[in-house]
Amino acid sequence: MAFKIVRNDITKMNTDAVVNTANDHPTVGSGCDSAIYQAAGYDELLAYRTEKIGFVPEGDVFITPGFKLQAKYIIHAVSPLYRGGSEGEEEKLRSCYRKSLQLAKDNGIRSVAFPLIATGGFGYPKEEGIRIAVDEINAFLLNNELEIFLVVFDDKAKTLGKKLYPELEEYIDQNYVEERKEEEYRKIYSVFRRASARKAGSQPMMGAAMMQPMMAPMEAECDDFLDFETEHESRLEERMRHISDTFSQYLMYLIRDKQMENAEVYKRAIVDKKIFSKIKNNVDYHPNKLTALCLCVGAKLNLDESRDLLGRAGYALSPCDKTDIIFSYFIENGIYDMIELDIQLEEHGLPCIIS
Repeated sequence: MAFKIVRNDITKMNTDAVVNTANDHPTVGSGCDSAIYQAAGYDELLAYRTEKIGFVPEGDVFITPGFKLQAKYIIHAVSPLYRGGSEGEEEKLRSCYRKSLQLAKDNGIRSVAFPLIATGGFGYPKEEGIRIAVDEINAFLLNNELEIFLVVFDDKAKTLGKKLYPELEEYIDQNYVEERKEEEYRKIYSVFRRASARKAGSQPMMGAAMMQPMMAPMEAECDDFLDFETEHESRLEERMRHISDTFSQYLMYLIRDKQMENAEVYKRAIVDKKIFSKIKNNVDYHPNKLTALCLCVGAKLNLDESRDLLGRAGYALSPCDKTDIIFSYFIENGIYDMIELDIQLEEHGLPCIIS
């Protein structure tokens, strides 16, 4: 059976069941909870919860009819309130997914739509939340058959999705099977050449009156270059010291250079902690290309840094591969959101990474 991440309104999903992010007491919260109650029939659903269910602890689940929804059932997962991560929140969140899936199986449900549980008003970090969701869903699907959708639908996702699609289409059209021109390198080289010529006294002889208006902009441009050179000299020297680094060594250097935590990077990349540990602890570890690409997103690298890091594992961003083009677009535009990236892969008929 399939597992897909989709951008949609969970109340409009045409599945046997939808999952709701419920409170422990019979009260209606914001976000997904409120939307499902409104779509199903607020008074009727709340009365059912109050009279027949009552209190349910965090991490547990219960099932109700779908009432006015297209879905026949609503599986309510009592979501943990995030309190910093040290009060058993992860196990409770995992329990929400495990018990929801088991409840679906027990009720003969063939298709179910999940929200990203607890990552809205309950405060669970989004990247960590999706990693847990993917872990539990994939573990369930190893021994069970069920069509599962993970539904992403919030104001940020809606706005980003509408903005991304036309711009991404244009980017693919312009970059697919077309080599990009390195205009910036040529500009820097041109400025450097003029600065060198000036130092060597190679300016052509002409009258002072003629030289003055021509020299002013050139001097300003050369001064800008020299300022750039001074400002970035130490950073360039630092990068040069890492010129022979392996993929692992250079990734660890970039993470330190950007003052990031390792966990922040692999969680944003949605890369398994065990795989990241192998990369960190083995300087010669060779990741697959998709893992390497995800880590470029996780470490918030720019396009040049990404190309450099990928090259150390023997990879390149190919203009003949649409997955590479989509990654390039996200990296070039500073959009470090693996969920949105995965949705775009899905919408372009490409293999997904997360699901």
